[in-house]
Amino acid sequence: MADKIYVTEEGLQKLRDEYNNLVHVVREEVKSELAEARSLGDLSENADYDAARDKQARVESRISELESMLNHYEIIDPTKSSKKVVSIGSTVRIEFLDTKEEAEYTIVGSTEADPLNGKLSNETPLAQAIMNSRAGDTRLVEVKDPYEVIIIDIH
Repeated sequence: MADKIYVTEEGLQKLRDEYNNLVHVVREEVKSELAEARSLGDLSENADYDAARDKQARVESRISELESMLNHYEIIDPTKSSKKVVSIGSTVRIEFLDTKEEAEYTIVGSTEADPLNGKLSNETPLAQAIMNSRAGDTRLVEVKDPYEVIIIDIH
């Protein structure tokens, strides 16, 4: 993962907290679980040992992923996002032209995406379609069943 990941200050702190917890707490717990499972004898038929090794692999994989993120992030500063053009950090009110429904989203990096709470990943087709658009622009969202949205407001 060499691409930049976009995060807010809050999102960055969550990544750091998760990393520190995995490195300083969970990793130590897994080491203890492995040692305990080893002490039970024959490793070839030891389900506890296998489970601990699987957990260790998942933890180390996530630590590696977080290290990469923490080495390649860019802070999203909502105060610097344009109020005229949709960009990462913008909060956008749109109308879906087929249903006439309105929705409001803040464009965030993929690690903080939470569409049910109005946080839309910059990597989604909808965000990609509206990036660099202005209020009043209509954009086609190219998915399996394409649809159009109009940007009502950017703030």
